[in-house]
Amino acid sequence: MKTKLFMLLGVCLLLIQVRHACAQQKYTVSGYVKDQQNGESLIGISVSKAGTSLGTVTNEYGFYSLTLPAGDHEIQFSYIGYAPIKMSVSLKSNKNLDIKMEKSSSQLSTVTVTGNKQEKAVNTLTTSLNRLDIAQMKKMPTFMGEVDVLRSIQTLPGVNTVGEGANGFNVRGGAADENLILLDEAPVYNSTHMMGFFSVFNPDAVKSINLLKGGFPAEYGGRTSSVLDIRMKDGNNQKFNVNGGISNVFSRLSLEGPIKKDESSFILAARRSYIDILMKPFLKGDMKDTKLNFYDLTGKVNFKLNKNNTLFASGYLGRDVFGFGTRINMNWGNKTATVRWNHVFTNRTFLNLTTFYSNYDYSLKFNNESAKGAGEQNQSYDWTSNIINYGVKPAFTFYINTQNSLHFGLQGIYYTFKPGTGTGVEGNETSVQQLTQQHGLEAAAYLDHEWKPNDKLGIQYGVRLSNYQYLGKGTAYYYNDTTAGIRKTLVGTKEYGANELIKAYSYLEPRITARYALTPDHAIKASYARTTQYMHQLSNTASPTPLDIWTPSTNNIQPQVADQYTVGYVYDAPSGIFEISAEAFYKKMEHQLDYIDNANLELNQQIEADLLQSHSRSYGLEVMARKDIGRTTGWVSYTLSRSERQTNGISLNEWFLNRYDRTHNLNLVITHELNKRTSLSANWVYASGTPGTFADSRLEFQDWDIPYNSTDKRNNYRLPAFHRLDMSLTLKGKQLRRWKGEWVFSLYNVYGRRNAYTIYFKQNDDDPSKKEAVRLSIIGSIIPGITYNFKF
Repeated sequence: MKTKLFMLLGVCLLLIQVRHACAQQKYTVSGYVKDQQNGESLIGISVSKAGTSLGTVTNEYGFYSLTLPAGDHEIQFSYIGYAPIKMSVSLKSNKNLDIKMEKSSSQLSTVTVTGNKQEKAVNTLTTSLNRLDIAQMKKMPTFMGEVDVLRSIQTLPGVNTVGEGANGFNVRGGAADENLILLDEAPVYNSTHMMGFFSVFNPDAVKSINLLKGGFPAEYGGRTSSVLDIRMKDGNNQKFNVNGGISNVFSRLSLEGPIKKDESSFILAARRSYIDILMKPFLKGDMKDTKLNFYDLTGKVNFKLNKNNTLFASGYLGRDVFGFGTRINMNWGNKTATVRWNHVFTNRTFLNLTTFYSNYDYSLKFNNESAKGAGEQNQSYDWTSNIINYGVKPAFTFYINTQNSLHFGLQGIYYTFKPGTGTGVEGNETSVQQLTQQHGLEAAAYLDHEWKPNDKLGIQYGVRLSNYQYLGKGTAYYYNDTTAGIRKTLVGTKEYGANELIKAYSYLEPRITARYALTPDHAIKASYARTTQYMHQLSNTASPTPLDIWTPSTNNIQPQVADQYTVGYVYDAPSGIFEISAEAFYKKMEHQLDYIDNANLELNQQIEADLLQSHSRSYGLEVMARKDIGRTTGWVSYTLSRSERQTNGISLNEWFLNRYDRTHNLNLVITHELNKRTSLSANWVYASGTPGTFADSRLEFQDWDIPYNSTDKRNNYRLPAFHRLDMSLTLKGKQLRRWKGEWVFSLYNVYGRRNAYTIYFKQNDDDPSKKEAVRLSIIGSIIPGITYNFKF
């Protein structure tokens, strides 16, 4: 009833605004804003009528539309780091106006800063949005000298991981699989290389990074915790450029340039690590063929067909290879492809049509060729799994006037899940165990209205209607309800034909965000969003691994649903030099996956019998202060939060902490420019230890001690606190007209902290009756790095 009332009020308000807009004689000036030097479209440029609050900002493709009364106007284009532009425009009819902006010679230009009113955080409608600037990110301390997108976002409030080397990240108390990671709008299922130490995103090919933690516009769906939206560069359409870097871990190279000046361009970026090559001279015997490397290739082309049509095509291919000699070999990787068409129907109507493909797969192989004795048979085992997506998304924006805009569209994704195929060979005998493929179709329609009636008030409200269909061809399993925490009993199966409906789910997802300006520099914000997630990652480890299985919602697994409430405060200094923000959030989640004790997740056709679905909640306070202008820049972020769940049959049916809960999380990031050629940066992080389940007593059996948890409660202890200091020094070489280079020297874990990833217990080697607690640290020493970056 509340949802229907919310929708009715929204429709009435929208109709009133449209009628009011149509009753006035106005015209529209629209076009694209691009960088003068490289032709890249500029996102978030403030476009306004000088001296007034009437304005807008460019979208993800640099397009803007500003509707004003007929007559003469002075239009201002401004953004931090770019020289502002003012142009006199006489509106007697709709007008197309494309702009190229030049970078400012001084980052301290007060004109540039104060002119960027539209995109100051105090004036934006969005809550829980963090934008990362690529230039700032490249100045941050790095692991082994390499810039990393995921390590950078982990310094933001509300974001953490379970430890160093974790595969993925956690946002506001959610699991790692609850983050929607998009590369040019194609989903990425494994976002890291080398078991979590590097991200799959090449910084030389990245244009913008937006992290949404709440207050989601209706356009986004399919995950319940966050959206990490990464957009690739279009490529320099003015001149040919080469960027690259050589480090002690890997090398990278990117090429970009015009296909036809001003109208089409390309970018191609590649990376390859060579740790295994450097180790090879020191490896002997069975280990001489050890493999430890990763590579990725990123590419994009775009064509301006005419003033109203632009075509983009981009792709990504990445792979990790990990093997000990010839006996154990693992590899995994992502493939994505995106084709987008931008079309301007009228000066006020913009379409982006996206189609995408995503494929994540992994392989695990064992054999005894190098270790078998005389007369022993060949033995091998090969396990493969993957998930494939095909998607389409038409997204429309209708700019009604400077106070109102509509966002609406459709989305469809077809999933194919191949949970696993295991092939075992022993001598001349081969056995194959194959889990049934699963298929699903996710469809959604959304409508969003953004309304800014005056300088003080702004509201964005909308709704997303999502539907998921679990489809054949395949076998559906049906189980009895048993005692909570005990494996369910199979009572029957049913075969379904290709694309035959097995189970369907539909959800209405309302969204609303509001902002009210107390003064021009102070604002309060609030938001509510319901989100639904139709796919799940099966992992009962502290951190997901590249070999974990993805599964859809089925007749036995319900979709995850989250309701998040956020309230916040923003202060932007009048000079624009610094910003302070604070947000409190509460998130309630249903149907998160949990597991019975001793659950079997490996090639288990009846894995659903071992799954439980839980209730979860998280709440907390996030505070951030940042300074983006001047010789000293950076930010400090602090998060106080709690993440917990309740699962019938687990931990006495009581609420218990999630494995990724951290009560306190503090990050300090500072960069100081000593002079024009030298800069120093540091990053210090402190976080509470994550929870773990440990025995509080023991059972004695003959000469053996067996650890025993007498309370039967999960996550009853915490690991020691996590803290680490990283530093880096950047030295720019002589900046020649064609060649520009710099050296980056970094120290990771400066004071050699041995942070505990986990703690386990083992018997004392000399006295088996005694137990020892062993701390497992992924990194326990200082790790230096050196990189030479170049551009010509």
